[in-house]
Amino acid sequence: MKKIVLIGAGGHSRVVQDIINALGYSIMALVDNKFEKVNEIDGIKYGPTSLVKEIKYNGEDIFLVIAIGSNVIRKRIFTELSIPAEYYATLIHPSAIVGSNVEISFGTVVMPNAVINANSVIGNHCIINSAAVIEHDNVVDSYVHISPKAGLAGNVNVMEGAHLGIGANVIPGVKIGSWSVIGAGATVIENIPNSVVAVGIPAKVVKNLDVKEGNNE
Repeated sequence: MKKIVLIGAGGHSRVVQDIINALGYSIMALVDNKFEKVNEIDGIKYGPTSLVKEIKYNGEDIFLVIAIGSNVIRKRIFTELSIPAEYYATLIHPSAIVGSNVEISFGTVVMPNAVINANSVIGNHCIINSAAVIEHDNVVDSYVHISPKAGLAGNVNVMEGAHLGIGANVIPGVKIGSWSVIGAGATVIENIPNSVVAVGIPAKVVKNLDVKEGNNE
């Protein structure tokens, strides 16, 4: 049985914990800097993020997951920890539908009732949220968050760190630039540049972003 060390103890983490339980895995430790010292409750260790480096990972049954909603922070934690990629789990809820020839990289979490159709490629440390739909032949780069009920038609490319808000939709063949934010309910019908906010139907750029500003919780 896989044992998971979770980084992050906020609301997103609670959803990830439900997925871990649904998969029949166990939570070995929950780390967050809001915990000042290490405690153990019901077999789960709680402690600051520094606890992560005290655990022996083996790539067989002990794995890490960064359970934090911010794309920027997930990337920063992964970079700062310098723990090899093979020690990160990929979590796919049992109710999710994953088509043929789909590639899902390490650290990504696919939530309940999400759909990822044939020949799509999902990068590392992505969030494919509840009931999101990623159609055929999509490329979703690393650190992307596709929010609940957002939909990507075929042959869409979502570049690193982008965030699609709840219920946003993207027509076929469109490219979403890196670290950009698509507002809730928007409909994207043309390419979106890097590091901007786009909202509305059709989606229009309304703001330029500093990358650090892009996806803070």
